[in-house]
Amino acid sequence: MTGQAERPETEIDEESSGAETGAETGAEAGAAETEGGDAGTALAAAEAKAAENWERYVRAAAETENVRKRASRDVENAHKFALERFGKELLAVKDGLEMALAASENASVESLLEGSAATLKLLGSTMERFGIEQLDPDGEPFDPEWHEAIDVRPSDTVEPGTVLTVVQKGYSLNGRLLRPAMVIVAAD
Repeated sequence: MTGQAERPETEIDEESSGAETGAETGAEAGAAETEGGDAGTALAAAEAKAAENWERYVRAAAETENVRKRASRDVENAHKFALERFGKELLAVKDGLEMALAASENASVESLLEGSAATLKLLGSTMERFGIEQLDPDGEPFDPEWHEAIDVRPSDTVEPGTVLTVVQKGYSLNGRLLRPAMVIVAAD
């Protein structure tokens, strides 16, 4: 609903209501009597009730529109900031790499290797905390749902259909494939 709803304005047709002829059904007469016996009072009460119901409708329509807008805004924010925690965790990895580059002029090869290994370990633990798992199917049976065969080679050491070499590791996010592992498979 984009705008304010309009209240239908109708006029009471005297002829069709039976007021001119004075014809009332038994139920209408009884209702008029319970409202004080006056048809004008009954009409005023009905109009007041209609106005009250219209006001309730307008308020309910506005509330529904507000809830829809709020839900839309919440979904938009959830999409926009879903990776916020992950991004904050990756900042530590980036900081480690920057410190390693800054210290590389005076560092030995061994210390650079240690720093790289520590940074890689930090990145791996960050990924695990967020449900990203590494797929390293070396020696496992080939599974086309998780692996991408880039070559097939004969092998006497493993059964046919087994992964011989992992060229590039794959990754999954909470059980959903992010990237398949690129593998070389033993031929049949």
